[in-house]
Amino acid sequence: MDFDQIETFQEVARHLSFSRAAERRFRTQPAISAQIRALEDEVGAKLLDRTGGKVSITAAGKIFLVYVESAIEARRAALSAVAEAERVPGGEMVVAANESSCLHILPEVFAEFKRNYPDVGITIKRCETRETLEAIVDNSADFGVAALPVTDKRITAVPIHKDELVMIAPTGHPLAKYKEVKVVQIGDYPLLLPKMGRTRDSIDRMFDERNMKPNVSMELDSSELLKRFVSAGVGLGFCAHSNALGDEHLGITAIVKLADAQIRRDMALVFRKDKALSRAALAFIDIAVRLKTPQTARK
Repeated sequence: MDFDQIETFQEVARHLSFSRAAERRFRTQPAISAQIRALEDEVGAKLLDRTGGKVSITAAGKIFLVYVESAIEARRAALSAVAEAERVPGGEMVVAANESSCLHILPEVFAEFKRNYPDVGITIKRCETRETLEAIVDNSADFGVAALPVTDKRITAVPIHKDELVMIAPTGHPLAKYKEVKVVQIGDYPLLLPKMGRTRDSIDRMFDERNMKPNVSMELDSSELLKRFVSAGVGLGFCAHSNALGDEHLGITAIVKLADAQIRRDMALVFRKDKALSRAALAFIDIAVRLKTPQTARK
């Protein structure tokens, strides 16, 4: 039994899906199945039930999962403690964030952090805000980037990025010539919306408050894919202002602000309140705040 096997078991147990675990572990599904079979042979018990096309955790699997999570956390803590004892920041750090944060908020932070702490390994878990907060609470991630507000009392949230939702349109669209439009002007046009999440909830609420039903043409689970479809002329979309700037500068899409609605997309660096932070972790927080928080917000 090794950490590779037990980390694979943790992913399957967390998502109740071999295919999702394979995606997370960058393996094929048969490779994941082989690891689970070898693990079950070694512990002498069936850990996962795969009958009826669904995956569930057996009673033995639930007991084993408690020790697996403790072992993984103990390993991470041991690596960090040894690095601290050697007075050279090292070990590994897991950061959970959604696609937009990975592309538009974190690269600059990671670049400076790695220049200062090249021996600290970093793993990125790409997930939405709800999954990010879950990863922080269950200690499968050290840090996360999540949309505010964060109400879980177990989590510390440090604001690092202020943003707002804007409409994006193909450059030749009738609304692309405006700097601002009212929500009622959008109603008749096909819309590309996120499948779920806080952004989708906010957009639905915006239309509900005006007794309007959005003309949903497509639902997408990727902000980058949404932007590509907008640029191709499939419909109008919504995304964070910072996420839309690059395409606007390239002349691919136009940014149009909402004159009668403001949907904030402020982001925070999140971590467990009771987590013992290493020097490297404290440095990561400092770099994120220094690089991403507006000067006025830090005064």
